[in-house]
Amino acid sequence: MKKPYALLIACAVFCAVATTAQAEKADKDKPMNIEADSMRYDDLKQVNVFTGKVQMIKGTILSRGARVDIRKDPQGYQYGVVTAEPGKLAYFRQKREGVDEYIEGEAELIEYDSKADNVKFIRRAVLRRYIGTVLNDEVTGGLIVYDNSADVFTVDPGTPGVAGSSGRVRAVLTPQPAASAAAAPTGPAPVLRPSKGLAGEKK
Repeated sequence: MKKPYALLIACAVFCAVATTAQAEKADKDKPMNIEADSMRYDDLKQVNVFTGKVQMIKGTILSRGARVDIRKDPQGYQYGVVTAEPGKLAYFRQKREGVDEYIEGEAELIEYDSKADNVKFIRRAVLRRYIGTVLNDEVTGGLIVYDNSADVFTVDPGTPGVAGSSGRVRAVLTPQPAASAAAAPTGPAPVLRPSKGLAGEKK
């Protein structure tokens, strides 16, 4: 392995940012529904190519781009590559498991792997976390890997000078609100009656 390449890998490892982000587990087993202006099927490569304002829905997953290539392996796992229009970004959105939260990402190229259960955002990558409809966290980098099986995502800054790579990871992380104190009683305070003896009142 050449030293510059080894150094690049080492920098990527040390600059990576990881955080928990558990996605909807059932999505990988849902059917994939696609709308596009046109479709071409390559029987030799076993690939469907959709072009023109493509929209893909798979469970809670929604993805959009100018082109989507879909491949299916003999075990039935699906692999998708979403390509943006020149100068624009492809789009991806998925609900998190068991909560009203969503992960939303954009990049020049998005790769979905149902077997590995991950999504890669490649070049000018942005990943956001919404709580309901409110933006909570946002990270940017050259490459973002959203790994559902491990419940983490990692951000690689990419190589400075390479198109789509800033050379730095940037993040805006909103602190979680502290647990609220126990709610004060809303009704009138209970009235205590003095006891007339250790055994209480006589019946």
